[in-house]
Amino acid sequence: MRLLFLGDVVGRSGRTAVCEQLPRLRERWRLDCVVVNGENAAGGFGISESICDELIQAGADAVTLGNHSFDQREALVFIARQPRLVRPANYPPGTPGRGATVVETQGGARVLVVNVMGRVFLDAMDDPFAAVEREIMACPLGAAADAVVVDVHAEATSEKQAFGHYLDGRASLVVGTHTHTPTADHRILPGGTAYMSDAGMCGDYDSVIGMQKDEPIRRMIQKTPGSRWEVATGEGTLSGIAVEIDARGLATRVAALRLGPHLEESAPHFWDEG
Repeated sequence: MRLLFLGDVVGRSGRTAVCEQLPRLRERWRLDCVVVNGENAAGGFGISESICDELIQAGADAVTLGNHSFDQREALVFIARQPRLVRPANYPPGTPGRGATVVETQGGARVLVVNVMGRVFLDAMDDPFAAVEREIMACPLGAAADAVVVDVHAEATSEKQAFGHYLDGRASLVVGTHTHTPTADHRILPGGTAYMSDAGMCGDYDSVIGMQKDEPIRRMIQKTPGSRWEVATGEGTLSGIAVEIDARGLATRVAALRLGPHLEESAPHFWDEG
């Protein structure tokens, strides 16, 4: 199975990069499953129903979220009727939506997609380890699922790394999101789980985490309130991780994906061989 995960889509630049490039990449690399984090897709804050549909039409099999899940109030309603949209599983009981979903590939494989949010430097949430354990026990790799993808939306790399080792051998991919900066630690853990501390963002990297630079810089210097942060509008870069998965649901090859300006290009060239 060929799996592609794309990091946080930030604003129009990120959406344009995904919608223009993903259909071509799905065909070029014969991708079986694509998961996209869309929690910053609507002006940098949350996601709307139309944008969620746009990402799915572009080729996303599932869209994950994070701490901005409900910044767009309409998400409180439409998330219940969109089975491919996944918010963190460790939101309190009664929160609208779902923390995991199973998508079926064109080849008939079942992919469990789980989203959890970290607790270090973020709002207090239910235990993310207990939440992901609950979801994986209900749909274990090799039994009910042919592949398992876990999006850990968190600030601290230590918390994300702990998740990777905790799930090693029980997930196909554990990938971090939220910081909008791709890390260089993509690898396959000893038990066969692909891991990356942060997939980065799909958006304009001539920015401060996808936002126009002036206001974030001013706030850091002057420490006073100011205008609202605005999304950067330059050309977007795709950023994420590509994983090849064997019949056991474990990773055999992994590569970082970076296509666009400002960052050194990286792609899963092993899929272009032959």
